[in-house]
Amino acid sequence: MNEPSPFHLYKGDGTTISSRNLQVPPFRQPETLDDPRHYLASKPLRDAVNVAIALGQPLLLTGEPGTGKTQLASSLAHELGLPAPLVFNTKTSSVARDLFYRYDSLRHFHDAQFRRDETQATGYITYEAFGLAILLSLKPEDSDPHLPPELKGCGPTRSVVLIDEIDKAPRDLPNDVLNEIESMSFTVPETNQTFRAHKEFRPILILTSNSEKNLPDAFLRRCVFYHIAFPGRDRLREIVFRRTPPATLTTQVRVESALVHFERLRELSLKKRPATAECLQWIQVLERMSIDVNNLEPGQTEALALSYCVLAKTREDLELMQSTLNQPA
Repeated sequence: MNEPSPFHLYKGDGTTISSRNLQVPPFRQPETLDDPRHYLASKPLRDAVNVAIALGQPLLLTGEPGTGKTQLASSLAHELGLPAPLVFNTKTSSVARDLFYRYDSLRHFHDAQFRRDETQATGYITYEAFGLAILLSLKPEDSDPHLPPELKGCGPTRSVVLIDEIDKAPRDLPNDVLNEIESMSFTVPETNQTFRAHKEFRPILILTSNSEKNLPDAFLRRCVFYHIAFPGRDRLREIVFRRTPPATLTTQVRVESALVHFERLRELSLKKRPATAECLQWIQVLERMSIDVNNLEPGQTEALALSYCVLAKTREDLELMQSTLNQPA
């Protein structure tokens, strides 16, 4: 009996891979998958980005998870020749100040109690994405004392700031930063310092939302809005081939078949439909398992059914996808 491919590392029966003359391979991901050079923005999305840049307003992106909202920031920074995006990952506990800086009050209090030398609040401030972008717009002599080592000497420059999943934050957060967004400034009360971005180096602000809850109207009025819809067939094909270019004609045919199959699965009455990101991951799995969905070899029907775990996010969706394998195409 032939040994399974190195994809099948785990057998689940206590058999070690060393007994099968295998080794755990290093993890490798296609370099093109997250490469901003291969991001493909639609014309309406490009227009929305350019409008936001021209007006100096934040760009608010919505869309299904996995449609490329977050990756747009890297694409924009790459094309404009700017540093990698400064990212703030919003949490349910985030407050407005967190976008700009964090103050370690507990450590400051502890040191003040047990150290004889005077402790200044400056040493307990860590600047976050939006604050760093404003600092980077200033001259090095003004910004470098507040920047981490890797950013010292980088300014003055414009920066791309990504505030990811802002709808996760408490409802007050978007309204609490309205003035700071318009003026591109913030104050650190602990050090009695105010930093204001240089007008010529105004940061470019991108916000994403999964529409888990509505954002305040006052905040929305100050944003350029764009909804990234799931791509059509031709566009999805172009995205997939740019991100995971097929090495051979045979691979290309298999990918074409997989895309048709993927579209058929998305048409099912799913609770959570897979998006572009899941499609890319699923095609990687099919390639590693050497599965051609239109020409399944003996035993591969079960493997294809199991591969749906990449696409489905609930038991009901997984079972619904798997049930299609018993139906005519």
